[in-house]
Amino acid sequence: MKKTGFLSETSLASPPAALPGARPVTVQRYNGTTQPAQDWLAEEVPVALVYNGVSHVVMMATPQELSLLALGFSLAEGIVATPQDIYDIEEKQGQRGIEVHIELAGRAFEALKQRRRNLVGRTGCGVCGTEQIDDVCRPLPVLPFTQQFPLAALDHGLAQLHDRQKLGQQTGCTHAAAWLSPTGVILGQCEDVGRHVALDKLLGLRSREGWQDGAVLVTSRASYEMVQKAAQCGVEILFAVSAATSLAVDTAIQYGVSLIGFSRSGRATLYTHPERLK
Repeated sequence: MKKTGFLSETSLASPPAALPGARPVTVQRYNGTTQPAQDWLAEEVPVALVYNGVSHVVMMATPQELSLLALGFSLAEGIVATPQDIYDIEEKQGQRGIEVHIELAGRAFEALKQRRRNLVGRTGCGVCGTEQIDDVCRPLPVLPFTQQFPLAALDHGLAQLHDRQKLGQQTGCTHAAAWLSPTGVILGQCEDVGRHVALDKLLGLRSREGWQDGAVLVTSRASYEMVQKAAQCGVEILFAVSAATSLAVDTAIQYGVSLIGFSRSGRATLYTHPERLK
């Protein structure tokens, strides 16, 4: 099997085993001549998050780790204050997509109904359907400065990242979000066709595992919403492999997030609150 980055070229004679979230497809590959070959597609399906029987959001996502998505989205959007506000999560397969039913505590569900937010998102779009402009940037407490992160540890995390992106290696079209320990060890990561969804899944995983010290590393640009999700969940440091948007920088300044872009081996661009970076 020949690989260039995440672009795989796999012969029909020896197809690899399918990974969760990947679907095989026969393609015609051109390299001077055309011949059939086995390739893999990342699955992308509509996923509805349904709170106490009421559909709240539909997003396009890779259909794995959906309980983590439900937990992480609920925390990152401020729907619940703690995981204890969620009593149960159940996946239900439909003909056209998947419904994830989340049973909320009564006080959390009442607060959700008050927000009257019913959005329909697409891959790479986090606010489609938001009813009011003021709902886009919601007020959050400024994060405390409780930790520092050595930039040398970022290099260590980046060195591990590619090999851990199994679905990305097989399909070539997923984003990843990883949690780095203060020494740069990747404690866990999640992949999805949507960068926001990958981050939601990771924030759910972080909550489930109880990780506190460390930083988020995402294989995409940093949008304002990714900064907002991190701040909502108490994440003080966010590394992005690509650039940050202007609103992401403004949001990071406002909420006290250390935002770093163009994270590469031996270099990075520190946009906000560099005092957390050694």
